[in-house]
Amino acid sequence: MPLSAMFALPLPPRTRHGGGMTSPPIDPIPFDIVGFDLDGTLIDTSGDLAAAVNYAIGTIGRPPFPAASIHPFVGKGAKIMLARALDASGGYTADTLDALLPILLDYYEQNLAIHSVPYPGLLDAMDALAEAGVTLAICTNKAERFTIPLMRQLGLSDRFAAIVGGDTVGVAKPDPAPIREMIARAGGGRALFVGDTINDIAGARNAGIANVAVGFGFLDGPVENLEADAVIHHFDELVPLLRRWPA
Repeated sequence: MPLSAMFALPLPPRTRHGGGMTSPPIDPIPFDIVGFDLDGTLIDTSGDLAAAVNYAIGTIGRPPFPAASIHPFVGKGAKIMLARALDASGGYTADTLDALLPILLDYYEQNLAIHSVPYPGLLDAMDALAEAGVTLAICTNKAERFTIPLMRQLGLSDRFAAIVGGDTVGVAKPDPAPIREMIARAGGGRALFVGDTINDIAGARNAGIANVAVGFGFLDGPVENLEADAVIHHFDELVPLLRRWPA
């Protein structure tokens, strides 16, 4: 049976024994590790990223963008995010980009968690995964200087056995090295990766592991274009999906 068909199977109904109803055994999750991208996957950081972009371009008189307008700019690093914002607001030169990037990064470092919040359903999904014995980990292209303080400020860092940033091993996704490092630091075993961009899905594929795309992240096109093994549109869908995953 194809993988997509397996995901379409309904959960088994409760069965009656004697005079009462009993729940069927819960299917195990066939993964030792579930890894996540950060921006646009675990955390909606668009508000704080927009504030940093707007602060930087405001220093040269450019008008601010609404947070939602920043979504298409995000996903391939701060420099490309800034370049896209400058291009959309009137163009730029290489010198302008180089001058504004440290301004953006310094502002963002001082304002990491003003507006950033976990996506709906995330905390419950993490609790369910932990209760099922799954180890949680992060692999992001965000530099460690932002990633680790952000997770601490949100009170989430202790939930993850490994946090690998875009500069941890010297290369970033879609290179498989950071995902493999995440798996090693999390104790090894069968892993699955959840993300919202082509860097995430291609990185997981390059590392030889299963992958899930989220339809609510910083997408720059239809989520189906990522050609992930599966897609979720809310974190409430993640644990049931993994319980149906072929062993």
